[in-house]
Parts: sequence; structure tokens; C-alpha cells
Amino acid sequence: MTEKLTQTEHPVHDFIRSRWSPRAFADQPVEQDKLLSLLEAARWAPSSYNHQPWSFIVATKDNPTEYNRLLSTLVEFNQGWAKNAPVLIIAVAQTINNDGKNNRHAFHDVGLAIENLIFQATALGLYVHQIAGFNVDIARKEYQIPDGYEPATALTVGYIGDQFVVRTLVLKSGLKS
Repeated sequence: MTEKLTQTEHPVHDFIRSRWSPRAFADQPVEQDKLLSLLEAARWAPSSYNHQPWSFIVATKDNPTEYNRLLSTLVEFNQGWAKNAPVLIIAVAQTINNDGKNNRHAFHDVGLAIENLIFQATALGLYVHQIAGFNVDIARKEYQIPDGYEPATALTVGYIGDQFVVRTLVLKSGLKS
């Protein structure tokens, strides 16, 4: 597949222009060293007071039980295409600091960590799609996420797949791609 560069109104680095969020993933596992590299990049994101209020629940197709468990937290439409991604992630924000104080910057900081993860993925030839359409209550129950922590978003990670298949799925659903 050729590289897709977004048209921008003002000049930005091609690295930023090449990042996009596909819904089609190849049937190719993400190598463990690359997955660990993504999480390491996230770890080095800036955060308020250096609290690093992020955690990631990660499931790969190498463990079908855990993969299906995480997949079950997504809304039905997203399950339809996300099931092809080799890696699923739920990002969790620690909204209450260890000192018991509210961390009003937690979601912002988690977003920065995810952006680092996405940039690292892009550098490694991987693609990431963030998913707002997941059930927070199911995720909280399934993974026993305690009070003071909030499931923030889900993500898919993998190598690019056939976009035509996903466009067909989206058109049949009546949604815009």
C-alpha cells in the first residue's frame, strides 16, 4: 500500500501527515518488541507533576481468551472491524492521585501518552485507531478497575489491511467512513 499523506492548510512534518486511523488491519501479528516499544514511548510522555496517570490493558490474538474478553467491551459496530486488529488496548486514567486528590489533568496526560504511542507506531509502520465506542461499565467490571481510575479510550494496533472491505462494512451499516 502506498503512503497516504493528508493535505494540510499549513505545512506540517510528513510524519504527522502520514498518521491516520484505519479500520482495516492485516492478518499479521505485531512483534512483541514493537508492542513494547509503543508502551515505552507512552511511558515517556509528559504529565502533570510527573504523575504518569496512565495504565494500559493490552490483549493480543496470541491469547484468544484475553483478546475476546477485551473485544467484548467494544460496541457492536466497532467489534465488527476491530476483531481483525492483532492488538487491542484499553487506556485507563488515574483520576485520583495516590495522595487522594483529584487529578483534573489525568485525561489530558493519558492523551499525551497515547499520542506518543501513536507516533512510535507510525515510526514502526504500524497504525492505531482510537475507539470512543466501548462500554466503560463493562470494561470496569471485566477488569476490576477500581474507583479513582477511569477507562478513557480503547485502541486497535496493527499493520494496514484492505480498506475496501471496511468501506463496504461501513456503507452497509449506514455510517460515514
